[in-house]
Amino acid sequence: MTKYSRPKTLGELKASGYKPQTVREEMRRNLIAMIREGKPIFPGIIGYDETVIPQIENAIISGQDIIFLGERGQAKSRIMRLMVNLLDEVIPYVKGCEINDEPTAPICKRCRDKLVKEGDSLEIDWLPREERYGEKLATPDITVADLIGDIDPIKVAEGRYLSDELTIHYGLIPRTNRGIFCINELPDLSEKLQVSLFNLMEEGDIQIRGYRVRLPLDILLVASANPEDYTSRGRIITPLKDRYGAQIRTHYPTTIEDEIAIVEQERRRFPDSEVEEYVPQYMKEIIAEITHLARRSPEINQRSGVSVRVSIANYETVLSNAIRRAVILGEKLAVPRISDLPYIMSSTCGKIELEGFEDAREEKTLDQLMKRAVLSTFNRYYRSYNFDDIVSRFNEGFSFETSDTMAAEKYLRQAKGIGGMMQAVKVVAESERPEVMASAVEFILEGLHLNRKLNKEQVKGKTIYK
Repeated sequence: MTKYSRPKTLGELKASGYKPQTVREEMRRNLIAMIREGKPIFPGIIGYDETVIPQIENAIISGQDIIFLGERGQAKSRIMRLMVNLLDEVIPYVKGCEINDEPTAPICKRCRDKLVKEGDSLEIDWLPREERYGEKLATPDITVADLIGDIDPIKVAEGRYLSDELTIHYGLIPRTNRGIFCINELPDLSEKLQVSLFNLMEEGDIQIRGYRVRLPLDILLVASANPEDYTSRGRIITPLKDRYGAQIRTHYPTTIEDEIAIVEQERRRFPDSEVEEYVPQYMKEIIAEITHLARRSPEINQRSGVSVRVSIANYETVLSNAIRRAVILGEKLAVPRISDLPYIMSSTCGKIELEGFEDAREEKTLDQLMKRAVLSTFNRYYRSYNFDDIVSRFNEGFSFETSDTMAAEKYLRQAKGIGGMMQAVKVVAESERPEVMASAVEFILEGLHLNRKLNKEQVKGKTIYK
């Protein structure tokens, strides 16, 4: 059915064979069809296929309201917004209605009166799925009037009686009738507001002020919350918890591979970049490993979480420093190196919270995480590799100078003086371009140092391995 052939009156709609469905019936039908056809339910959501998504599917098939529990950066808001894809492309509603009334059974007084007066000539319009989604971040200044509704003084001034239902100004929730309404950070709603949701979730209607008004709204209510706020601080009243049919726990990526996939999907890209970019796989793994180690570190407050945004920002930072280096040195390819890692201090420190209040510990903790991540990644790639030739060359008095501002060609000139170095580089270098090989050389030198096979010292912004 094209937009030009869609019915324009209630009579035409009835003649087309239209059968109204509730939001839950509609989402259930579309979800089952997508599962049967093997279509992705939540495109772009990585790492939840075996855990979170099956629970969401069960809740939707059951027609349950949902609350997502998880720390920051676990894709809760994105999942909620993607749920709109389970709605029909368009649905009919009474033209001009503030709360998207179903044409065959309107619930607001204005539309009921129009139906009585106009009958099958009642004009209808079509509402796209994108306009059937409402969202509100819970903040202390939200009022019942914002969410539910209140008296509209302008309508009263126009001559209507206070007892007239038409004096009501509908809030966000009624205006999302026949759709999905999401509340982010639900525990931050005041108790008064939480109580105002009771009728909507249990009886399927709302009450506005002292009016004897019943609006049997058709809405799927979805919310998000931090587990600590939801379960420990007593910031959400028990009867409201009881009314959510499904409580679904989200989580951070469980594997390095999932973390990297999310980073590659979410990082910023600039199509007009004048410098070619390449990030070696081991550098991606180091960045992801730093975040995974932070999520297990006793030094870091795990209640606030360590978001995937840490990995994304760190990836962007090391790549940015590589681009800056390439521009300064006139190199054509930007490749991050181990010497770029210290710059992630700026993109990490604001995103983690330490257990305690010592600022000096923040950099020390992050430095230790970087070393552990490099060591772990190096040992995965070179677990059984023999470095005797390289180590013996350093034992003879050879030293190797590195820096985040040193040209790649200089790395190669030094590396050629070490027997076995170029063979070791080929294990991780996917190209023979100087910038790629220079990064691999740094990775090997730092890995040998962390395995206590080489010494290292810092001299005037340069690192010397010996």
